[in-house]
Amino acid sequence: MDFSSSDYLDFEQTDHAALFESTEPVWSALSQIGDYLETILDGFEGDFIQGNVDDRAVVGDRVFIAPGAIVEANAIIKGPAWIGAGSVVRSGAYVREKVIVGDNCTLGNSSEFKNCLLFNRCEVPHFNYVGDSILGYKAHLGAGVICSNVRLDRENVRVKNDAKGFLDTGLRKFGAIIGDRTEVGCNSVLSPGSILGRDCIVYPLTSWTGVLGDKQIVKTKQETEVVARH
Repeated sequence: MDFSSSDYLDFEQTDHAALFESTEPVWSALSQIGDYLETILDGFEGDFIQGNVDDRAVVGDRVFIAPGAIVEANAIIKGPAWIGAGSVVRSGAYVREKVIVGDNCTLGNSSEFKNCLLFNRCEVPHFNYVGDSILGYKAHLGAGVICSNVRLDRENVRVKNDAKGFLDTGLRKFGAIIGDRTEVGCNSVLSPGSILGRDCIVYPLTSWTGVLGDKQIVKTKQETEVVARH
């Protein structure tokens, strides 16, 4: 597998396709987000804050808020960051440095975002962690989904590569690539280096590691026993 970006992501659903190199694996964009943001912010003319920002929100320097975007009270956004048109950053969301949010996305309460890119119409609405990850068009994370981005041994993140074994990404921090329109169920954990194809479904309470092809369903079932209470 060559893990080409176009196999997972619809570049018509982002204004930031320039981040991706056709000859590089999809995760290579993660190391470019910071420099890319600084470049486009340096070249931007006009007011950075064009959306509706509540007076009780905390918005740092070098944060662009597009027209129609809403930042609710008690949300925190640190720069550099880019919040696309029509997106909503709900109360209690924590957007750390190097975050690019597409148009009409939802960033929910008690959710944290760091060095990540969300394509248009992503929904990350409740109690989520998205670190060093890329979420495709209409990707949706159920409540409590975690994109874990660091191995316990702090070594470089590796990706399972079919019969070839593991591929070293060269990244110490790498969460997940989630393809267009993929749904991840509540309280699932995606281990570092997880890659999910387009149009997938991951059942709630799943602990996922590895690469999932397009249009696959990961079914996680647990045995439940009901006994009389004495």
